[in-house]
Amino acid sequence: MESSGSRQSAGSSPAARVATLGLLTALALIFSYVEAILPFQPGIPGIKLGIANLVVVITLYRLGPKAALAVNVVRVVLAGFLFSGLSTILYSLAGAAASFAVMLALKRTDRFSILGVSMAGSVFHCMGQLLIAMFTISGLNLFYYAPVLILSGTACGIAIGVLSCLILQHLPQRIQ
Repeated sequence: MESSGSRQSAGSSPAARVATLGLLTALALIFSYVEAILPFQPGIPGIKLGIANLVVVITLYRLGPKAALAVNVVRVVLAGFLFSGLSTILYSLAGAAASFAVMLALKRTDRFSILGVSMAGSVFHCMGQLLIAMFTISGLNLFYYAPVLILSGTACGIAIGVLSCLILQHLPQRIQ
């Protein structure tokens, strides 16, 4: 017979955590799909809103870095295979890795708001993809595109940061 002290609280089991991560990954994948079919074309190649990163930021703040990394990687790989192709996975993984590393480092300092973390993550996502493009195309000329990506990354990161703040205000401190 189990004592009440040894019982896990509802929703804290490993199965519940896997289910939560599955749902968050599915939501991020849906956002990736929506972004792939949106007619958002600002006239600048490679510029996207990054709405799937909304799920990654929220997961980082509510479930921690391991969960956010898992959601991010699985979403990038699945979205790549489903919506774009193998070469896009390389670019997306580079951007996601750079973005995640910077967001995690800034969050751990406790000196940056969610808005700042999101904005830096968005900018570094662009820079990670730019570095891969420069490497694969062997063209340093692409570096001239960096200011455009920094500006667009800043704007999109702020938008995702604001949305993340609004959503996080209505979520419990810890989700499992």
